[in-house]
Amino acid sequence: MNPNGPVLVTGATGFLGSHLLARLRAAGRAVTIVSRSPRPALGAEGIRVVVGALHDPAVCAEAVRGAETVFHVAARVGVWGRREDFFRDNVLATRALLAAARAAGVARFVHTSTPSVVYHGRDLAGADESLPLTRSCPSPYPLTKAIAEAEVLAAHAPDFRVCALRPHLIWGVGDPHLVPRILARAAAGRLRVVGSGANRVDMVHVENAADAHLLAEAALAKGTAGGRAYFITNGEPVNLWRWIDELVAALGRPPLPARRVPLPVASALGAACEAVWTILPLAGEPPMTRFIAAELAKDHWFRIDAARRDLGYAPRVSMAEGTARLVAHLRATPPIRD
Repeated sequence: MNPNGPVLVTGATGFLGSHLLARLRAAGRAVTIVSRSPRPALGAEGIRVVVGALHDPAVCAEAVRGAETVFHVAARVGVWGRREDFFRDNVLATRALLAAARAAGVARFVHTSTPSVVYHGRDLAGADESLPLTRSCPSPYPLTKAIAEAEVLAAHAPDFRVCALRPHLIWGVGDPHLVPRILARAAAGRLRVVGSGANRVDMVHVENAADAHLLAEAALAKGTAGGRAYFITNGEPVNLWRWIDELVAALGRPPLPARRVPLPVASALGAACEAVWTILPLAGEPPMTRFIAAELAKDHWFRIDAARRDLGYAPRVSMAEGTARLVAHLRATPPIRD
């Protein structure tokens, strides 16, 4: 099996997907992507673009044609929204892609999952892959990603090797989600420390996350991995609120307010917001949800021993180096607004 053959990348226009796409193109790989709209600029670069929705079996069948590896990075992300939308984009799309890949004789399938598939509402300190998948969560994202991951791993076979990667809080220069939201809320005076402020979290730099995907493909080709999930982080848990404070200070912006919001209060506020957004309903995401409250207040860091052992994963960009790059970039760009 050739780990240097043609590949399909879903979610290739997103943050992680675009980094993975760049790495594959730099290696001279033939790449197909799926997009809901035409991408003439990417087509001009020699990338094969299939236009359509991933939950459409015909789109998947066309997308996997000729591919030897599928990197399934695409997903509906977020903490709020209709469950049917998350189910369509995270579960039905994965099912359609799996079926098309097996029918087309694709050799390898690398699925981008998330650590939130093991959300159980409690602290996760040094957790490993033995944790069961969640079946109860106040957000449809972890629930639908857990279903999708389970179906991917169940499809593993000698002639169709699969694995799932769980990158946690992907960040870096160009991040459109995590850091911009933090800085925008801090600038607007809307960011408060939830809980004790002592919780530790893992993050993963986007370049390390891209490394992990390429290493997973190679490991599947060699047979050193298959049929299991792997946490992917920087392997350097940080105090979440101290890291945010230091980032804000490095950018010369006002520090976070000293007043903290107890987790029970934040959870109650989140439940109230969810009720209002459901009953009215209101557009966009609520400013607080029960899931966000738990994520902001609790430990969630993970062991990466299995990824080191089976994939040969070793984070190249440290938290310190990544933060320095990010600060330099943000200092050279206009302020982020909410």
